[in-house]
Amino acid sequence: MIMRKLILSMAVATMTISAWSCTQSKEAKTEKDIEKVMQDNKVVGLAVAVVKDTNIVYSKAFGLKDIEKNEPLELDDIFRIASISKSFTATGIMQMVEQGKIKLEEDVSELVGYPIRNPKYPDTPITVRMLLSHTSSINDSEGYYQPGVINILNPAVNETYANAYNDYEPGTSYEYCNLNFNMMGTILEKVSGERFDKYIVNHILKPIGVEGGYEVATLDSTKFVTLYEYDAVNDKFIPSPEAYAPRRDQIANYEFGFSTPVFSPTGGMKLTPIGLAKVMMMHMHKGLAYNNGQPVRVIEESSAEIMQSRIAYPTDEGDAYGFAIRTTEQLIDGVLMKGHTGGAYGVLTAMFWQPDENWGLIIMTNGCNMGIQSIMEVLNENPEADRESKNIAGDLVKAEEHFADELKAFL
Repeated sequence: MIMRKLILSMAVATMTISAWSCTQSKEAKTEKDIEKVMQDNKVVGLAVAVVKDTNIVYSKAFGLKDIEKNEPLELDDIFRIASISKSFTATGIMQMVEQGKIKLEEDVSELVGYPIRNPKYPDTPITVRMLLSHTSSINDSEGYYQPGVINILNPAVNETYANAYNDYEPGTSYEYCNLNFNMMGTILEKVSGERFDKYIVNHILKPIGVEGGYEVATLDSTKFVTLYEYDAVNDKFIPSPEAYAPRRDQIANYEFGFSTPVFSPTGGMKLTPIGLAKVMMMHMHKGLAYNNGQPVRVIEESSAEIMQSRIAYPTDEGDAYGFAIRTTEQLIDGVLMKGHTGGAYGVLTAMFWQPDENWGLIIMTNGCNMGIQSIMEVLNENPEADRESKNIAGDLVKAEEHFADELKAFL
């Protein structure tokens, strides 16, 4: 929640640009607001893109791509987008549903080849719909990243498999779970007959005209944005090169339908801010994208509506979840938004749009002072927190409220 507040204080600042009747003075003021948020939170680099209908109406990169090289961030640089990647996996699964290769109510056991059952509810099937909406009753306690996650829940392989199930009945409650999506990525690979990363590139990115992907060796490494974890004790940023680990040996020895987590269907997509903005416009238009002005149908409108529906509600964050798409009014008070956030290795990403008025925004940061998170957590738990900490946290809240008020004037 705190990470989301930090991202969205910048998001709301971005949207104060009157994109539909933009003036230089308004744009300059908004960029000053963004720069202040960056300064207050020690943001290393920040890329933003604002879209309206089928156009990117504003985009800009601020700050640094690499601290050590003092290299400025550019809009054609590539970020690992973390959990927004889940929406690509879900989109691929919906394409399989449209082709009749998968059913949303299908028992996942039939797709993986062994019984997937919460031992506390052995008679309740766990379905594709449940995995995509985080209502499967599965958790991440047994891991989710290693190759072969398809067998984490296999009693014949993993004797502690039962730890990966929660106490509630599948389909009755929500818990965000990365294992759900690494399993779905593996299933997509098996059902489509195409290696997971190549499937997403060939059937989602290329039709839209977007460069990006999962396999590091296929991308321009000079464009990778250095991601930084913040060391609050020493007040410095630590690079996270593992975010772009090439995993050459694992890929060279790839086992189809087993090694899929090497590409991280749950969080491994790598894109530019402009590329993600184009993908977001496809979701805004319910599966319809535009490549050089030509319409391209990626998924059917009915599939997009299912992805964007309120299947799990309320989530632990108080919003609603469909298939890797959240529906929330918490970002900007009283404004319904759909999208997703991401965070890993120091990167923070946000992709949200307003479905009725067809505008949206993309935000990517490659590092910030998450010490603010610690301060606000202390405030929540300790009423005797020192005055300076209270002032810092209060300033962040006031800034967010100010930006929200400005945005409402343009909606």
